[in-house]
Amino acid sequence: MKIGIDVGSTGIKIVFVKSGESDNSDQIIWKIVVPTKPGQSAMVDDLIQQGLTAVSAVPTDIEKTCVTGYGRNLINSTSHVVDEISANAAGIKRLTRGRARTLINVGGQDVKIIKLDPAGQVTDFKMNDKCAAGTGRFFEIAATILDTPLEKFHTKDTQAININSTCAVFAESEIVSLLAKGVNKYSIIKGINNAVAKRIATLAGNGLLEEEIYLDGGPAKNKGLRESLEEYLLCDIKVVEAPQFTVALGSLYVD
Repeated sequence: MKIGIDVGSTGIKIVFVKSGESDNSDQIIWKIVVPTKPGQSAMVDDLIQQGLTAVSAVPTDIEKTCVTGYGRNLINSTSHVVDEISANAAGIKRLTRGRARTLINVGGQDVKIIKLDPAGQVTDFKMNDKCAAGTGRFFEIAATILDTPLEKFHTKDTQAININSTCAVFAESEIVSLLAKGVNKYSIIKGINNAVAKRIATLAGNGLLEEEIYLDGGPAKNKGLRESLEEYLLCDIKVVEAPQFTVALGSLYVD
């Protein structure tokens, strides 16, 4: 059994993988995501124990443990530390059987666009500046204000309201103000999705996007974001199952 850990800025994701005769026959047998809090190392230890109990296993059953993500160097109980770009690329390669050529990862505090060659190796990538606008944290704030889970940010047939603020702090105030004016919350949600999609399209620029294009990270569960991205990028965007676990899984398969 192998354990992949992604210590993100806003969430800790862990996957337990049952080893098969080859990497291609490995199976995810348990997974969990929890909000990141101080004391990440103790949290990870507790979660691993929870997972062992859930799958009726003991520590000696663990063949390999890998950690990646924003807080990867804070974890003491792992044997392999992997950078998150490589882990993300390896994860999407495995989940798409090598079909992915571009990956848009919306993390807790950043957005990455990763270009892959046919072998799944990273050939280019871009990352946004250190601003919460357009990130998972921004969506968390908006979901709380709007009292709507991210999975319901689906607004295909709704007229969007323009969100002018490019800073997450100001955008938060703008959302509150729009609600106070009686603006339909789904119009605001569509505006948020459009604003984030526009920022990602600007980051991508020319030449970085090559199909097939996948979206991952927790915000990939937001169907409305995918729809807005398709409108701004003029191409199909695909999402793998449980997209928030791509990086944790990929940490186990970095060459």
